[in-house]
Amino acid sequence: MGRSSECAYYRAMESPIYFSGQFLLATPGMADPRFARSIVALCSHDEHGALGINIGQTSDDISFHGILDQFDIPAEGSADKEVYVGGPVEAHRGFVLHSLDFNQSETLQVGDRWGLSSSLDILTAIATDGGPESWIIAIGYAGWGAGQLEQELTQNGWSITPGETDWLFETDARDKWEMAWQAQGIDPGRLSGQFGSA
Repeated sequence: MGRSSECAYYRAMESPIYFSGQFLLATPGMADPRFARSIVALCSHDEHGALGINIGQTSDDISFHGILDQFDIPAEGSADKEVYVGGPVEAHRGFVLHSLDFNQSETLQVGDRWGLSSSLDILTAIATDGGPESWIIAIGYAGWGAGQLEQELTQNGWSITPGETDWLFETDARDKWEMAWQAQGIDPGRLSGQFGSA
């Protein structure tokens, strides 16, 4: 954990500070191999826990058109896209992170940054060119119970950064993790596995 993450955690202990709309970056000290080189877009974080979507890994098994086929939704000429492995929780459930020009009653608006939707309606809208201008789709999510993320931020696994909304939509998945570190002026190749232990 970086010094900024450590300071943020201790401030949170004095009065709760939550990180919805920010990004978690896995450090080289990440103990869980499922999250190695992860960059997680935090969509919800409050006293009950946190939910995020990993945008640093794509699936080898399915594409957007494959998901449409599963639900008998015609592609209607829409572009095919890779599907992200959003996390280990509910690994067969789909989520769409998207720009705020699209909103449904079930859409979770993450501040002024992006929306999170999980209904079949958004898939149909995208397939018929009536969806959001910018979007990515993921299967599964990363979840934390009450206080769990705050505790993990005091350990070696994660660093947190406000980041840029463009990270969701405009960077190839394989480059996102390294790009996010470099955007903070840090060469990830020089990070130690004991990063943040001071």
